[in-house]
Amino acid sequence: ELQKIEDMLCPFGFEVYPFQVAWYNELLPPAFHLLLPGPTLAFLVLSTPAMFDQALKPFLQSCHLRMLTDPVDQCVAYHLGRVRESLPELQIEVIADYEVHPNRRPKILAQTAAHVAGAAYYYQRQDVEADPWGNQHISGVCIHPRFGGWFAIRGVVLLPGIEVPDLPPRKPHDCVPTRAARIALLEGFNFHWRDWTYRDAVTPQERYSEEQKAYFSTPPAQRLALLGLVQPSEKPSSPSPDFPFTTHTPKKPGKPSRARSWLSPRVSPPASPGP
Repeated sequence: ELQKIEDMLCPFGFEVYPFQVAWYNELLPPAFHLLLPGPTLAFLVLSTPAMFDQALKPFLQSCHLRMLTDPVDQCVAYHLGRVRESLPELQIEVIADYEVHPNRRPKILAQTAAHVAGAAYYYQRQDVEADPWGNQHISGVCIHPRFGGWFAIRGVVLLPGIEVPDLPPRKPHDCVPTRAARIALLEGFNFHWRDWTYRDAVTPQERYSEEQKAYFSTPPAQRLALLGLVQPSEKPSSPSPDFPFTTHTPKKPGKPSRARSWLSPRVSPPASPGP
């Protein structure tokens, strides 16, 4: 299954990392658990800088685009939907990173999933000894060993009924090991995310192109107009049933806490313009 999923996603700028549901559930309170047996196989899916050219642009040129608020979410939904359709016997469940329950609780805590899958290290204030932030709320951020912050977590693929009790754990690479570097990373992410510099916490193999940066710096409601797909005054239509994912509503920051928190669902702070 892993090879087939990789073959369908990796040529389009995605990466896929397997993990056991138990690894994820062990770090979270019951309200956030995935309700599947612990050894159930799951995959974390993230997008690299290459996704913009290899997946998004061809998707926009195809007939698949609907007038939703976020073409990237549509594109990701399309590719994850292809995976589900290609393996109908497995009854695959796909959870996009922005999906929420009716009570607004996230369906998946993407950064926690990325950490347990070994895809990216989730740096939090608890990782800084004697941190300097007092009562300030400090959101955590995942850093990829090859792309730094120039990537985005897109979702999780669950395979109910497929259990892998012998899957070896994959620890994420601690690529920001010093206290000073972690302080710089978390302060850059929380207070200066607009300048993109926190993403260079490690020297990246590849960054977003200037075109891609311009796209993600544009407010979501204006991105269709930027792409020439709709006039700024037009309102996008309702989500199509072909893309049954809910639209993302920014989360409010939580209360300040010095304890390790695996409950931050997004790659970026709530005010960030994009992945």
